[in-house]
Amino acid sequence: MVSKRSPLARLRGKKYAEKKALIQKKIYSVAEAAELLPKLSTAKFDAAAELHVRINADTTQADQLVRTTVNLPHGTGKTVRVAAFVTDDKIDEAKKAGADIAGNEDLIRQVTEGKIDFDIAVAMPRLMKDLGKVAKILGQKGLMPSPKAGTVTDAVGKAIAELKKGRIECRMDKQGIIHTIFGRMSFGGEKLKENLETVLQAIKEAQPQGIKGEYIATINVSPTMGPSVRVQQ
Repeated sequence: MVSKRSPLARLRGKKYAEKKALIQKKIYSVAEAAELLPKLSTAKFDAAAELHVRINADTTQADQLVRTTVNLPHGTGKTVRVAAFVTDDKIDEAKKAGADIAGNEDLIRQVTEGKIDFDIAVAMPRLMKDLGKVAKILGQKGLMPSPKAGTVTDAVGKAIAELKKGRIECRMDKQGIIHTIFGRMSFGGEKLKENLETVLQAIKEAQPQGIKGEYIATINVSPTMGPSVRVQQ
């Protein structure tokens, strides 16, 4: 007997098709999408909640690029390893704030040797010249500190604490899309909703003056593994 599987099931698998069937509307409110999201995950692990925002921008124009930082109320659910490039008198402050490693010349030497045991880097402005030695290495991995991302600052303790609690950077890619994570499936609907509302508001407030007319084209959320849901603006 020939099995009559749907085209979607043949393409993505039976489990994906079953999750896709739970999506009953073309577009959902933020609260509805957040509540539905954990039910759509096909992963056996605690998958991430992903946000994908398409911006109506000409990505070749500097005055239309979108970039902002957001302090998520409930964090991302991921443990972030922070490296702090600071002067000797700030090392203790950085470590007390939560930095996993802190230093200056010694830390730069480790990066040169390929020892990069961190997910994000913070640096004091006066050390940025020294970081030029490893700018290419860090840049290729997306780890180079930046003033626009709030990771180049003299207030290192504050920056590190915020990063540890769940501060994220939202940055538009060359296709005009912002991809970011705003939590985990285990958060549940309410916490996902609050995080999603916070990041969407930050993106809306970051609208560049160069973008006229409709700013956001589409908003979609999805688990790491599973179908996506369209969200109302």
